[in-house]
Amino acid sequence: MNERASAYKVLLKILKNNSYSNIALDSVLNESDSDSGSSLVTNLVYGTLERQITIDYVLSKYLKQPVEKTKPEILVALRLGVYQLLFTDKIPPFAAVNESVNIIKKSKFSFASGLVNSVLRKVADEGFVYPETEDIIFNLSIKYSCPEELVKHYVDNYGVDNATDILSSSIGSAPVFLKVNTLKTSASVLKETLEIEGVKAEIKDENALKISSFGSPENLKSFNDGLFHVQDYSCILCCKTLGAKENETVIDVCASPGGKSFSIAEMMNNKGKVISCDLYSQRVGLIESGAKRLGIDIIETKENDASVFNSSFPLADRVLCDVPCSGLGVIRRKKEIRFKKPLEFDNLCDMQYNILTVSSKYVRSGGVLVYSTCTLNPKENEENCNRFLNEHKDFRKDGEYINIFPKMYDSDGFFIARFVRE
Repeated sequence: MNERASAYKVLLKILKNNSYSNIALDSVLNESDSDSGSSLVTNLVYGTLERQITIDYVLSKYLKQPVEKTKPEILVALRLGVYQLLFTDKIPPFAAVNESVNIIKKSKFSFASGLVNSVLRKVADEGFVYPETEDIIFNLSIKYSCPEELVKHYVDNYGVDNATDILSSSIGSAPVFLKVNTLKTSASVLKETLEIEGVKAEIKDENALKISSFGSPENLKSFNDGLFHVQDYSCILCCKTLGAKENETVIDVCASPGGKSFSIAEMMNNKGKVISCDLYSQRVGLIESGAKRLGIDIIETKENDASVFNSSFPLADRVLCDVPCSGLGVIRRKKEIRFKKPLEFDNLCDMQYNILTVSSKYVRSGGVLVYSTCTLNPKENEENCNRFLNEHKDFRKDGEYINIFPKMYDSDGFFIARFVRE
């Protein structure tokens, strides 16, 4: 099966079965005996998903019936073809058209091959210009392939400029940051080491590098030597905000896969105690293996439900409460999130607030509590924090709430709030 046919199969699974993209992709790639071409399949799948609203807008100009009423098998072939024609620069137009026609010819909808051929040739010939209407929400929706309801959410809560920044950063691949393991090396030495290994790196600060070329970390000697772990810069800033020091006790209540716990332990110079928790034993195992690779021995892992108070936990100097969230700051990493409706996230707020409340019970007098999410949604962020302050008079807000927008650090969207127990 060639790469485009594989991508077609994945996209059809996602559309017909409402499958998660990563699961559908892994399933199809695992059927292949060869890894060659898997990169192209991955790019075609995620690129088509990412640009789906824009693609459907283009298709609506050429189809006689509404896009949503087109048979899935035909629609996927058309979407895949349009993506290659408009959003890739290394695939010749004739190849994009012919391969999509061949795919539909081999399906039970071969009768539609003429339609697919006709539509894609028109798209190839006429190209596409983004709409510029008086409706800014509509314009942004089509340009950045994001549902109007979500675009309106960003505009209403953060203004047009910030919304445009969030949306523009949601297209394409996310930058990769590495947290330097300062127990073993420095940013400058790690930069030199990586460049010897063929990885171009830029020093962000004493704790972080930004890299522009990167394959699988497991293939790098520096990774296996425990010189770094992969972590977005917004998460590194979150750990800095926590401000853990040597010989303190820290609890990371929702720690898996462990990146923040690792950063905290490194900032503590591997002195003190970090209790890293997750609900599932398998994910706790990820924390343990990561800590071992990095040479960190102050992390104590616990299988624990963050929403239920655990009386066996000690009072801590600092508690990090990085809760599950809607992920509206990381839609470039998780393509399906953009298609969820904001109202679907409202039921998260009570769960998040409960975890925050339970976490606060572990903080000693004078200790620090940090609440964070990788979302940009006031209901999950500011409103949860204000409610917490109103109902917990023994805590005070320590500094302003921090909304991190992608343009600030080329990082993910993120929210951080810091509290101190009186």
